Amino acid sequence: MPVAQAYAAAPAAWRAKKISAALQKEFPNPQTALHFETPLQLLVAVCLSAQCTDARVNAITPRLFERFPHAQSYAVAQEAEVASYIHSLGLFRNKAKNLVAMAKVLVAEYAAQVPTQRAQLETLPGVGKKTAGVVSMHLGGSLAFPVDTHIARVAGRLGLSQHTHPSKIEMDLQKLFPPQAWKESHLRLLLHGRHRCKAQKPQCEACPLSTWCPRQGLPRSTSL
Repeated sequence: MPVAQAYAAAPAAWRAKKISAALQKEFPNPQTALHFETPLQLLVAVCLSAQCTDARVNAITPRLFERFPHAQSYAVAQEAEVASYIHSLGLFRNKAKNLVAMAKVLVAEYAAQVPTQRAQLETLPGVGKKTAGVVSMHLGGSLAFPVDTHIARVAGRLGLSQHTHPSKIEMDLQKLFPPQAWKESHLRLLLHGRHRCKAQKPQCEACPLSTWCPRQGLPRSTSL
């Protein structure tokens, strides 16, 4: 068996260490692409990014954040007005409805402040497990390894998880990466999926992870 194939067939825990080191070189200082300055802006931006690119969200949030600077302003707003600021995004009506409902809960139950713990964030309207994990992670709350479509795809192709449900994939990744590195590992896998291991036409020929990647679900023609 060629050396590369032997490495790709090695245990996931061993390969995860190699993958982590390679990604650290490729993305030494990973950052979220979403623009925000406050916890509320982060929460809103992550909620808006569902089924939408970060670039599109960043294009509309400056005006949105200026018009609605705090939770109270969202809480008393009409859904139609909020929708008018985000109409270029997918599912904008539902997102506007959730932003108003979420803000009302923040005002009523959290003194208009964004909670940092994942379990609390998950109780907010429109905030699912992935969104709560991302927000909590960036606010220094709960340790989390939230899984989006990019991370799910990369984890599967790398053979780091055999599952398809985000919660189960997250559990697998949490076992493979040290807790203190979850945030950076999350961001690096996301960036790798977004820029290199794309859903269509993955750049396997130039991938820094090719030595340790079994390319599960991909035809062998994509191998080196």
